[in-house]
Amino acid sequence: MHDAILNTPKAEKSYEQKTSWVYLLNLGFYFIPLFFMQGQWVNITIALALLIPFIGGYFWAYNSTTENAIYPISLMLACAIIGSPFTSGTISLFSFVCFFIGFFYPLKTTVMSFICICILLFALNGVVDTVGYYFAFYGMGISIGVGAFGVIEQNRQRIKRQQKRSQDEIASLATALERERIARDLHDIMGHNLSSIALKAELASKLLIANQTDQAQIQLNQLSDIARESLSQIRQTVSNYKHKGLSACLPALSQSLRDKGMEVIIEGETPVLAELAESQLALILTELFHNCLKHSTAERVQLTFSDESTENIITFTQNTRVNNVIEGNGLKGIRERIGLLNGSINYQCSPEFSLTICLPKQPN
Repeated sequence: MHDAILNTPKAEKSYEQKTSWVYLLNLGFYFIPLFFMQGQWVNITIALALLIPFIGGYFWAYNSTTENAIYPISLMLACAIIGSPFTSGTISLFSFVCFFIGFFYPLKTTVMSFICICILLFALNGVVDTVGYYFAFYGMGISIGVGAFGVIEQNRQRIKRQQKRSQDEIASLATALERERIARDLHDIMGHNLSSIALKAELASKLLIANQTDQAQIQLNQLSDIARESLSQIRQTVSNYKHKGLSACLPALSQSLRDKGMEVIIEGETPVLAELAESQLALILTELFHNCLKHSTAERVQLTFSDESTENIITFTQNTRVNNVIEGNGLKGIRERIGLLNGSINYQCSPEFSLTICLPKQPN
């Protein structure tokens, strides 16, 4: 069964309830025959009195669900049937009934109900003071036409609910992806720093035990520097994950390797990228440089930027071979970041380790 107005968003439902009286203007067709019933005060009084329960049934139906819509629709239909011997304007009431049937019920049920109402209109035609079958045929046309609008409105509401569900699913997926990105960022930014903090704290403790206070002080100073740098990076990450950019991070990364005695060569111009692409590439290079700093025995590291017609190519090379590459969290995180940018990555282990990143250019 299809849901009804109650399943629409609250703001939209409130708006529809406030404007529901507007459609009652169609009752103007109900009053037209009354103007020509001069002197028939009994018929006019009964016709006007029937509007009270009918309007009550209308607002009841407007706020109903499919499960209980049968009750207000039955009330409206009863008012239309009872009023037919007194005025032909009940054609208007039948049209309201058909609208709500078309709105609340499946198409098969709606079609069967429309057929029954058409038969009912022919049956009532004999008790209505009209020429020929005016009441039956004209009533059929108006009722089925307005009922078709009910079917259309039901489909419109169903499509809107589907779109709302799709939007909710997209929002949920985006939230999940954002959580994964946060996890990658925390690993890439803090994983190495926390390892360094633990190692230096352990080394400082051993040096203190050995009464080598000067060396211990050096380790503690370095530990303090790492902690401050970690805090700075965390603040950048929390602040919408805005990285300081390639131009700012490359000198610091290069200097960290030079301090270890490695030669660092950077060729080409850093590409002009969108903010997301630049921040992700900066984090990827941070991962590569830190891995080289911790695990590599290379003497030279080269970073090359190439500007091709349709893509930017970034190549990271160190002059040592790698016997075995285990795709742990670091390399997995790099692949996920590249995937986020619709790029590609490949690497070779010998005669020297080289990793190439291809990022498609965004259209202007």
